[in-house]
Amino acid sequence: MSRHIDVVIVGAGASGLMCALTAGYRGRSVLVIEHTNKAGRKILMSGGGRCNFTNLSSTPVNFLSNNPHFCKSALSRYKPQDFVDMVDRHGIEYHEKAPGQLFCNESSREILTMLLTECEWAGVSIELDTAVLSVEKRGEGYRIRTEREEIQCQVLVIASGGLSIPNGGATGFAYDIAAQFDMAITPRRAALVPFTLQPDILTPLKELSGIAQPAKVSCNDMAFVEPILFTHRGISGPAVLQISSYWQPGDEVEIDLLPNISLSDTLKSLRDSNPKQGVERALSEHMTKRLAQTLTVMWELQAEVGQLSNARIDEIAEHFHHWRVKPSGTEGYRTAEVTIGGIDTNEVSQKTFESKKAPGLYFIGESLDVTGHLGGHNFQWAWASGFCCGESV
Repeated sequence: MSRHIDVVIVGAGASGLMCALTAGYRGRSVLVIEHTNKAGRKILMSGGGRCNFTNLSSTPVNFLSNNPHFCKSALSRYKPQDFVDMVDRHGIEYHEKAPGQLFCNESSREILTMLLTECEWAGVSIELDTAVLSVEKRGEGYRIRTEREEIQCQVLVIASGGLSIPNGGATGFAYDIAAQFDMAITPRRAALVPFTLQPDILTPLKELSGIAQPAKVSCNDMAFVEPILFTHRGISGPAVLQISSYWQPGDEVEIDLLPNISLSDTLKSLRDSNPKQGVERALSEHMTKRLAQTLTVMWELQAEVGQLSNARIDEIAEHFHHWRVKPSGTEGYRTAEVTIGGIDTNEVSQKTFESKKAPGLYFIGESLDVTGHLGGHNFQWAWASGFCCGESV
């Protein structure tokens, strides 16, 4: 015997739970199926355990897609303030860590508890530790076979995410279902991810692991001014994570380690006022002493500023303002916050998220070719796509 449910949602993450509670409040019978033993794993992991749950400045310009217009409808219909209103109703305290970026004061678990509570109020059922073995189109609906039973549903929503953070439960399930129904899938790769470096450059930088430095990082006509972080495998930090979404294998990345000053002007001024001061000491006014020492040694820049010609000063400034690095790769899906690429947005309705080739089948969240910048934008896409789909199913 098969159970009959109006709406089955595969994936108990951010977009899936938002879709579930929205559809549930519309009076639909809703079942969420999650193959791991815990709902909202990425919610719990996000923001260092405090969940950067939205960005007040989230607009379509903060998203990458082969079709940059696709996200506009959902983002206009469910805005950051709409989610903040829900957070406020549940009495969750939060703060603005950086302009627009909202984090819980206490724990990301508060956001997950809020969503699960809303699902309970909306009459949504959630089954954990339940893997979907097969999906078939049956008449006007779908038959889903799990390890325990068969389920008949009118509507099937795939909210199982992308490939990022596999130890959090990520799989390629959404892409498999899309391929089953002949839907196009764009190339996928890890994004919002640290870079790895070749041994020749990594070796002298290894002792800097854990040191952060404000910087401007550029690649392919895009730039971000945020801190970078040296790691034992390469470079990370917000600016690097951001630019990784625009980087392609083989590309160089340009790093300005002193985006707020002109090093050339600074050294020329010091040459007049304090000619005995060393380059390393001058740099340590704008970065940690260890970073200044490592880079001056690596680039053989040790000298007193009084000994430097204008041409030599300009050469030194070039090293720090236009440091060109060719990453050997990234740390991959293991540490990537998101998957760039995915199900081609031309295959689904931008209003309802229904497949154009398989009526009654919907895709939301990270599985689609829509990827946000760092800073709460990907959660806002999850909330917006989940809400708009939930209003339609």
